[in-house]
Amino acid sequence: MSRTFKKVNYEQALDLTVRLGDCLPPDHLARFVVDSVAQLDLTALYAQYGPRGGEPYAPEVLLSLLLYGYAMGVFSSRKIERATYESVPFRFIAGNLHPDHDTLAAFRRTFLSELKNLFVQVLLLTQEAGVLKLGTISLDGTKIHADASKHQAVSYKRLLELEAQLQAEVEELFALSEQNEQPEVPDGLVVREEIARREDRLTRLAEAKVVLQARAKERTATEQADYDAKMAQRKEREHITGRRSSGRPPTPPVPGARDGDQYNFTDPESRIMKNPKNAGFEQDYNAQVAVDQGSLLIVGCALSNHPNDSQEAEPTLAAIPSTIGTPEAAALDAGYFGPATLDACAKRGIEPYIATGRDHHHPSWQQRFASLPDLPPEDASAQVKMAYKLKTVVGQAIYRARKYTVEPVIGIIKEVLGFRQFSLRGTQAAQGEWCLVCLAFNLKRFHTLSWA
Repeated sequence: MSRTFKKVNYEQALDLTVRLGDCLPPDHLARFVVDSVAQLDLTALYAQYGPRGGEPYAPEVLLSLLLYGYAMGVFSSRKIERATYESVPFRFIAGNLHPDHDTLAAFRRTFLSELKNLFVQVLLLTQEAGVLKLGTISLDGTKIHADASKHQAVSYKRLLELEAQLQAEVEELFALSEQNEQPEVPDGLVVREEIARREDRLTRLAEAKVVLQARAKERTATEQADYDAKMAQRKEREHITGRRSSGRPPTPPVPGARDGDQYNFTDPESRIMKNPKNAGFEQDYNAQVAVDQGSLLIVGCALSNHPNDSQEAEPTLAAIPSTIGTPEAAALDAGYFGPATLDACAKRGIEPYIATGRDHHHPSWQQRFASLPDLPPEDASAQVKMAYKLKTVVGQAIYRARKYTVEPVIGIIKEVLGFRQFSLRGTQAAQGEWCLVCLAFNLKRFHTLSWA
């Protein structure tokens, strides 16, 4: 028995008139982004447009395209432009207009500084909707690849070698040009151009040398502070126990630039950082987020070129808007533990719960169900007091929440959205783009919570 199949006449299908409202359900993210942006105060963006020139695209249109693009993992301005032709949600947001990629890229680059204010406005919208009730937060950081290749970097040792080599070549070329008789030179060699080329490279190497020496000075100051703190803890422990500390004492820092210090010519402000997944080294930035444990919304974000997190709590906590309130407590991993983090929390009245070391993955049942030790004495070190606090019922609950709050948020940004590399260069520009990523994530999370 033969059957009848439903077929498509593609010639007629090309002439179909499609209503966008039929393609986008009421709860679609594109509609939510447009409605949310309509509630934001964009006066600061409009103020930067001059009275003269052609008719520009409205800021809310370009902003909505970028926010929806980043929320869906589309970060390229060229891909967003193409999506305004091929994707129904993008076509809806653009209102059947098609801003070119240069316009989108210029808008993103121009209004990076205004994103912080928009980030705050979105958080206030979540509070008004009853979605965000700031209580306990979790902090964590992640390495994100800079728009630079590590192969465009030079080490301090190699820099000195190249500097000596180029200076010797310049002297040889000068001597060649000052000979009375016309010397025999290879075909195509123009002495003046070769000298200028090497002098230009020497200038760039000199700039890199100054930067590396300044970084070394900054690193020495930080390492000296860490050394002094460790020595103070060692003396305090010896005073409490009445015994000399076992093990080697901390090594004092050695001033000056090191042979392995790196400078990148593509993005000089990025740094070589170790990738914890494969133990490799990449040209990265250190991106930070503070996540509300109740709603999983990002309430603060920061970015730096520091390879570790010991100094990152202060700028991340400072990025939490005062208009949404102050967190009651914060959970942080062992990488943040130190006087800088404790001071940052104390200054804001936030109770810190910071790991003091790495916990074993498979503790014995005796360890899991051991009774709480005695309360440490008043003169105990901050590390001893923190370790005790984490063993309490409250401490365990707050710190355990890190695993299902801030870590999944970072995982969604990097794995689901696919944001693994910045499109902009320089710390300030990368920080603005990171704020854009967090803003887009919050809108997507706000949309999920609103329709839950």
